[in-house]
Amino acid sequence: MPDTEPQIGERLVEGKTKEVYTATGEAGLVVVVNKDRITAGDGVKAHNLEGKAAISNATNTKVFTFLQESGIKTSWVKQTGSKTYLARRCDMVPLEWVTRRVATGSFLRRHTGVPEGYRFTPPKLETFFKDDANHDPQWSEEQVLSAGLEVGDVVVGRLEYDIMARTTLAVFEVLERAWASLDCALIDMKIEFGIDVETKEILVSDTIDSDSWRLWPSGDKRLMKDKQVYRNLETVTQESLNQVKLNFQWVADKLDHFIPKPQGQVVVLMGSPSDAPHCEKIRDHCTKLGVPCQLRVTSAHKGTEETLAIIAQYEGSGLPVVFIAVAGRSNGLGPVTCANTCCPVINCPPLKPEDVSRDVWSSLSLPSGMGCGTVLYPEGAAQSAASFLALSDHVIWAKLRAKQLNLWVSLKLADKRINAK
Repeated sequence: MPDTEPQIGERLVEGKTKEVYTATGEAGLVVVVNKDRITAGDGVKAHNLEGKAAISNATNTKVFTFLQESGIKTSWVKQTGSKTYLARRCDMVPLEWVTRRVATGSFLRRHTGVPEGYRFTPPKLETFFKDDANHDPQWSEEQVLSAGLEVGDVVVGRLEYDIMARTTLAVFEVLERAWASLDCALIDMKIEFGIDVETKEILVSDTIDSDSWRLWPSGDKRLMKDKQVYRNLETVTQESLNQVKLNFQWVADKLDHFIPKPQGQVVVLMGSPSDAPHCEKIRDHCTKLGVPCQLRVTSAHKGTEETLAIIAQYEGSGLPVVFIAVAGRSNGLGPVTCANTCCPVINCPPLKPEDVSRDVWSSLSLPSGMGCGTVLYPEGAAQSAASFLALSDHVIWAKLRAKQLNLWVSLKLADKRINAK
């Protein structure tokens, strides 16, 4: 829920649809104020639209909440009023990053011969230099790298370009999956980046709302709910503006379902309570990935009936389940579980270094008809289980995708530091 209205300080910049102010008493933060204004064609077409600011602010809040909970770094901090939000103060990179899944709109005008509906796999990435006077010209990768753009005290080079490109793709993919879960196709979208004035991190910045994307319910262009409806209007009437507003509100309402309750779970079966520390590490890593995880103690050798009863209990829940079997020495728990369930089973034996070469074979060498894999480390077991559940849960998929992105970025930054020595 929104907090109290922020203390607005000096105005830093005013755009077509928002204003940015310093946040009094909040070092490194700004207040963004949305306007009841809709524009198109670099501001040539513009109308007041009462209520748009609140809808845009709500949409932005829900999108950035989802991105941040997924693990993608952004400048957004929190919503502070019906039309305002608090964000990290950034020097903005003067580029729009556009990701396209389906060819439509301006892409078709620039690439004659490509049919509308052509599907890009992987998604198509384009950059546009922000320059209203020249209608935001498209820039190639080579143009961006050659421009030597100075943003604050950072020059946009190969490292910065690569981080923004990778992040743009990740943002599109996690939002595409989320919208697909609501039977809506994310056709294309644009985002911008800023460089935090204090930390110098590259962050997804600016506002993401219905001005930012093409969204087609059920993949049907005729049902579009985005700003393209406004762009297409030859004659703008109050009635048509009201319809655009209703479309934007529909999008904001749909976003309430972006982060549903988890639909699956991981069940860690341990052969002995002495294995609890190993299992708790698995649970901790599951929690980081947004995966509910329960620990159970059961022995396939000493209590076979009870093991089968526990398996049946979770299979009967009607939810997707992944079992992780934790048993050292002679691992009968994983194979017995695998033989009596159609759910995925992962072995993660708590092996001592001196016993690995001997005890691991009871997890690896299985009878025919068995299909449980073996992962030696708790983090790997949790991630493997999460990847199964991510097939039907876009929230878990988003966390995995963001983790992949953040690992890649950390390696790029580490490479920069080591080369600077």
